[in-house]
Parts: sequence; structure tokens; C-alpha cells
Amino acid sequence: MLYLREGSGRWKKNIWVHCKNEDKVPLWKTPMIKCYTHQANVANRKDYAMRKQNIHRDEFLRCTRCGKEHRFHLKSRPDIKNYHDALNNKCWTCSLWPYQKITCDDDEERSSLKASRGCSRSSTCQDCSTCYCEGCIKCRFEDCNCQECRDFMLYAKP
Repeated sequence: MLYLREGSGRWKKNIWVHCKNEDKVPLWKTPMIKCYTHQANVANRKDYAMRKQNIHRDEFLRCTRCGKEHRFHLKSRPDIKNYHDALNNKCWTCSLWPYQKITCDDDEERSSLKASRGCSRSSTCQDCSTCYCEGCIKCRFEDCNCQECRDFMLYAKP
């Protein structure tokens, strides 16, 4: 048997098995595919499950002084904490933006760039189930006194 990879995309349909009787058969049509999903490959299945979890899309917050919106990248827990603190600050201004020093005189992000919020499904997504999170351990904090964090810490199932 010989394995060949042809093309790109879904790997199960791009790996072929050459048999003596037949010319070429896709791997997914053979019993050999069971070897990949067998218990010996548990690490591969865990990685796949982790990729399917919800991500946190970029959010915007409006300055109370000038009214301009600024993007918060919610890629890591410290970034999410920065956004969470800014959201709970009723007098948030441009000078408190955590990524670089800006003032209210600086330009706002272009509207064409604002449309992209970091969703893996669609670049102009509006609250799809893939990128919108209503609360998880990554975006709720024990040391926060806001209602959402308190409710999540009290009532969330481990």
C-alpha cells in the first residue's frame, strides 16, 4: 500500500490508498480510517474539540468624551480583562486604551475595517454562535464585582 497526498482541503478525501486489485481508493472509503479515530489517537481528537470551541470576537467601545469607537482584540485572557474593565468604566476615554497611547484627536478606525470583527465563519459576522460568547471562564473574573461575573461564578456548572 502506498499513501499519496493530492490537492488541498479535507485530508481524508486527499489521501489515497493503492491496492493490488484496484487502482486508487480514497482513505475514507477504506477500513484504515478507523485506525486514525481509534483510542491511540486521543490527542488528535482533543485538539479537534478544542478548535471547535467558541472564540471571542473583537469588540468596540465608544469614548465618552469624543464619541469615537476603538477596537479591543479579545484573543487572550489579559486582553479580555482590559475590555471588561473598560466596559465597566462609565467614564472610559481614548487615553485609557490599553494597546498604545492615543488621544481624542487621533483618527478613528475606518468603517470598512470595523466590519471585520475576527469571526472565523464570516468577516462581517453579527453575533453568530461561533464567535459570540455569553460567558465562559475565560471572560468572567472572580475578582470582578459586576453582575455578570458574580452570577457566572455563583451559578455556572464546573
